[in-house]
Amino acid sequence: MKAMVLAAGLGTRLAPLTHTVPKPLIPVNGRPLISYTLRYLKNYGISDIYINLHHLGEKIKAFLGDGSRFGLRIAYSEEPEILGTGGGIKKLEKELGDVPFLVINSDILTDFDLNRLISFHHQNKGLATLVLREDPEVDRFGPVEIDSTGRIHQILGKGVKEGGVLKKRMFTGIHLVDPRVLGYLPGGIFHSITDTYIDILTQGSPLFGLEMNGFWADLGTLEEYGKIDKLLTEGKINLPTL
Repeated sequence: MKAMVLAAGLGTRLAPLTHTVPKPLIPVNGRPLISYTLRYLKNYGISDIYINLHHLGEKIKAFLGDGSRFGLRIAYSEEPEILGTGGGIKKLEKELGDVPFLVINSDILTDFDLNRLISFHHQNKGLATLVLREDPEVDRFGPVEIDSTGRIHQILGKGVKEGGVLKKRMFTGIHLVDPRVLGYLPGGIFHSITDTYIDILTQGSPLFGLEMNGFWADLGTLEEYGKIDKLLTEGKINLPTL
């Protein structure tokens, strides 16, 4: 399986740290943030990895190289103009191939079992499976609504809401994507994968959500970054790195 790591963001919420260092290289317990993501993928046998680049991307390339010293094969997709989550994936359409591929944000840390995701995705045969989590502020940030089988009915209040009780969950930034989704994505423009997922729902095609338990953190803000860095430094969280 191949993976795409989304690393082209500007990291504005982590300024001023990201004025001179791209967010994926911000040190977390002395190691670049992206090194946790790459070790996470490697632990599940995912060694073919694509990383999209925009803000200070040359520094990411200089640190990771072709990935060989980490036992990985890393290739890059440079975006002179940032393309967003959907546009960035679309640019790699030929490289990602004709089998399901993993997409993961570069600014999250987790111990979620990817084998559960792979098994669930193949069992349900949806166009994509999004890893979801509970969050008391789900309505503030935008819910993904699923039924008892995990089928997604609405994202951000858009889609097809049918009868029955739906659970509201938050998207973690981890999703397993069927290559058929690539056909829904416009090319060469800024585009959010969320908008494509909403289009897929509106057309009646299946998307699924898999609820996770365990550890997950988004290091998108200075407050969250400081908290998680402290927990890792003190050994209260144990996550492997490259």
